[in-house]
Amino acid sequence: MTAFTAPLADIRAALNIQGRLDDVLRLPGCEELSPTLIDAILEEAGKFANEVLAPLNAPGDRQGSRLVDGEVLTPDGFAQAYAGFADGGWAGLTADVQFGGQGLPHVLEAALSEIWSSANMAFSLCPMLSRSAIKALSSHGSDEQQRLYLPKLVSGHWTGTMDLTEPQAGSDVGALKTKAMRQGDHYRIKGEKIFITYGDHDLAENIIHMVLARTPDAPPGVRGISLFLVPKFLVNPDGSLGERNDLRCVSLEQKLGIKGSPTAVMAYGENAANDGGALGWLVGVENQGLECMFTMMNDARIAVGIEGLAIAERAYQGALAYARERVQGRRDGAPASIIQYPDVRRMLLTMKTRIAAVRGLIYYTAQALDGAVRHGDPDERARCQATVDLLTPVVKAFSTDMGVEVASLGIQVHGGMGYIEETGAAQHYRDARIAPIYEGTNGIQASDLLRRKLMRDKGAAAHALIADMEALDEPLSRANHADMAAVRRSLAKGATALRRATDWLVETHGSNPDLAAAGATPYLALLGTVTGGWRMAAAGLAALNNGDEGCAGIGCARFYADQELSKAEAMASVVTDGGSSIMALSEEQF
Repeated sequence: MTAFTAPLADIRAALNIQGRLDDVLRLPGCEELSPTLIDAILEEAGKFANEVLAPLNAPGDRQGSRLVDGEVLTPDGFAQAYAGFADGGWAGLTADVQFGGQGLPHVLEAALSEIWSSANMAFSLCPMLSRSAIKALSSHGSDEQQRLYLPKLVSGHWTGTMDLTEPQAGSDVGALKTKAMRQGDHYRIKGEKIFITYGDHDLAENIIHMVLARTPDAPPGVRGISLFLVPKFLVNPDGSLGERNDLRCVSLEQKLGIKGSPTAVMAYGENAANDGGALGWLVGVENQGLECMFTMMNDARIAVGIEGLAIAERAYQGALAYARERVQGRRDGAPASIIQYPDVRRMLLTMKTRIAAVRGLIYYTAQALDGAVRHGDPDERARCQATVDLLTPVVKAFSTDMGVEVASLGIQVHGGMGYIEETGAAQHYRDARIAPIYEGTNGIQASDLLRRKLMRDKGAAAHALIADMEALDEPLSRANHADMAAVRRSLAKGATALRRATDWLVETHGSNPDLAAAGATPYLALLGTVTGGWRMAAAGLAALNNGDEGCAGIGCARFYADQELSKAEAMASVVTDGGSSIMALSEEQF
């Protein structure tokens, strides 16, 4: 199995070009950061990932988490690694400094999250969900809740979860049945949640569950759900831990991948002697849990998109190393490693350039998030937020689909050995496969992109993004370089195709929403493909302007333009012309 090495050179380049690091460092609250300090942070993160997290990845997959005598035990070494993670200050990167956070920009957090997830995705899920809980409490928690819970969550001494899904209510959160009965200043929570990542574990001294539940007089559907903070151990007014709350993990799911991560079935309020439920505290306002939930979910969706990128990077590193060392056949009379063969190069370049395109998409979205929360101009904050809203479902879905495809290509490069567990290629595919499913399936992301994003502003944010893509045409025209001229042509065609598909969806949705919905998933793929091509073009142009005419960046931009961006016109036609056939068959004809 190939050892993991954090791709710091690629990450630095992406931070500078795609993450617009110079602009981010000029935002309020980022003035004390410098490229030198950021380099030092990246180096330390890479060292921890390479030396501590990555060596636990395969053993953690083999051993898995276990439920023993009612307690969840994570794989050997995870608890010690988590202690090092928390002691290193990695748990509260973007959290407010008043609660012990470092107040770092989101674009840097994206880079570090990529490193953790590449090294050990199963491990990284724990701090990822804690970050989402931190952001929910920071946005919606009371002053007292923030005082009691945020410092320990930010330090990593406690961890957080999202408890949304129930057996009868998967993506349909409005159908949940978990009950919350008011009792003085708190509530009694009773019900069952499934698929709760790190719902119980041995890494931290307390777990803060963010639980969706319904009060007795709540209206039906999503308008009647509320969010509650339910700790594993009750917390005293001075912040010390009290008695065990009435909640427990009743089983762990046996999964295809991420086996080191405990996915729990959680039961609340099973003890009949405790007045009917686990103690919980309302976060925000009753019946407005959906708003609180989306604060968590949108953060988690970007984080899951990063997982798609991260697993793809890990799979690519393994495939590249194997292709260089695997000798098969002869070329020019000499034994040849398989990287010399055109089709293997095609697969490797497909992996490499899809990773670069998605990294560009994610880092570009992350810097827009920094602008949305930090910029001094309210109009600019609104513009950045519109970009984040538009691209969040694309980051989640396009990136995770890419992660699965690249992990599959990694197996193919290995040939028969890729199907054997000892190479690690199979684990990357198994781990990657969950990402298009959880935190809202990718079909839900496409529906969200269409109904909540495109239709909300009638395509205004999408057209603004397309205009930014088209603004690169003039610099590309001055490049006077054959490869970049080809990239320019493909990008122009891609932007035109994206505009055509966007306008069609906006026009069609009002009169025939089902027909528009049939084009939602191919539209998301089109938007991701063209946005990725735009960011690849920007990277190639930056390399050319820096005098690196023969560098890989230009060659990769050309390959992506030829092999991926060239599909945009056909993809747009699938959006505008392919929907009617989806609904053509009756149910009985399937």
